[in-house]
Amino acid sequence: MTVPSGADRALARTFTQRFSSTRRGARLARQLALVELHDWGIPERTGLSEDAGLLVAELAANAVAHGRVPGRDFELRLSLLPGALRIEVSDARQDRRPAVRPHAYGAEAGYGMRIVEAVAADWGVRDRLVGKTVWAELTVRAPSVAP
Repeated sequence: MTVPSGADRALARTFTQRFSSTRRGARLARQLALVELHDWGIPERTGLSEDAGLLVAELAANAVAHGRVPGRDFELRLSLLPGALRIEVSDARQDRRPAVRPHAYGAEAGYGMRIVEAVAADWGVRDRLVGKTVWAELTVRAPSVAP
């Protein structure tokens, strides 16, 4: 049997869900992201799932803490692409953009984007008609095939 051309390429998968702009919504976003990744063949407690869970948690927490507009939700979108897992969190505030803050000795907050920058292969922000989307990407290595 021959494989049709292009059939061996990895298929892109996406997951999109809106959550309430609350701490509970942020926790639920992380939990559902891990469940979705497991369904895509990325088991929990692997490096990729742990990094993705950390990024979702940080971006969702930022959306709740800094991007919240009363009555508006935030949105999580996961995209599994060939070679990358893209995590996007959109909120309703365009005026409050994330930035990596310099290290502040003894600070109890302000480390979220430093974590994102350290864990993600790349990250950025893009404007939307209403609000903004903060995205981060993780490199996905193809599984090794035994000879």
